[in-house]
Amino acid sequence: MFKEKAMIDLGQSTDNILVSGHRGICALYPENTMVSFRAAVEAGVDNIEMDLNVTRDGQLVVIHDTTVDRTTDCVGNVRSFTLDEIKSMDAGSRFDNKFAGERIPTFEEFLKLVATTGISLNVELKDYTFECADKAVALLLKYGFDGRFVVTSFDANITQYVHQVLGFPTQGFPLSKMANASNDTNKHLSAVGMGSWWIDEEPSAAEYRALGIDYWTWCPDTEEEVLRHIAAGASLMTCNNPFPALKVLKERGLHK
Repeated sequence: MFKEKAMIDLGQSTDNILVSGHRGICALYPENTMVSFRAAVEAGVDNIEMDLNVTRDGQLVVIHDTTVDRTTDCVGNVRSFTLDEIKSMDAGSRFDNKFAGERIPTFEEFLKLVATTGISLNVELKDYTFECADKAVALLLKYGFDGRFVVTSFDANITQYVHQVLGFPTQGFPLSKMANASNDTNKHLSAVGMGSWWIDEEPSAAEYRALGIDYWTWCPDTEEEVLRHIAAGASLMTCNNPFPALKVLKERGLHK
C-alpha cells in the first residue's frame, strides 16, 4: 500500500477555490447524517468533510465526537457500543425534531452514497488509532477514492502514519493545535493541506505554500467571511453552510 510520495491534486487554486461541506451541511441538517450528506451533494459542493470513530466490534461509523452524548439520545463512548447498538440511536432529534429517526451512518454507507459523484473527501479521524486509519484507507480504496481523498487529524502521529507508512495525503492543522506535535518538520510536512480557522494568525498562506503545503480554511459561513478567506489566500473552504461561498465564488469567477 505504501507510496513513495503522497500527493493529491483536487484542482484547487486561488483562482478555482473549492467548497467543502463540513459534516455535510451541518448548519442546516444534523451533522454527519445521510440527510446532511445528501443535501451537500445536491448543493454542488466539491468536497465533503466527515468524521470517523470505531465501534466496540471494530466498525467505522461517521460521528464527530468520541462519545454519543452531544448528537444522539444516548450517552457513552462510541468505543463502548456495538454497531447494532449505535444504529439504534436517534442522531437527528437533538438538531431538530423533524429529523427524528436519523441514524449514525457507517463509513461504508457514506462511501456508497458519494462514490459515483466525483466529490472528493476530507476524512477526519477522531479515533486516534492506527486501526482507524488502516480501516478507513482500505474502504476508501475499495470504493475508488484513490486520488480524491485526504486524511485529517488533530493528532500528528496519525497524519504522519497515514502519510509516511500508508503513503496517502493528509491535511493537518497548525502544530500548536495538534496533539503529539513538535517542531519536527517531518510531521509538519506530512500535510499537503493545512486547515486553518486562524486566518489572522501566522503562518500565512504564503508561508505554508513555500513549504509545499496548500492553504485550506475552515468555516466561512457568511458572504463577508468568504471575502475575508479569499483575501487570506484560501484555495479550499470548508463551510458549515456552503451556499454563501458557492454564491460569492461563482459571482467572482473563482469557482469553476
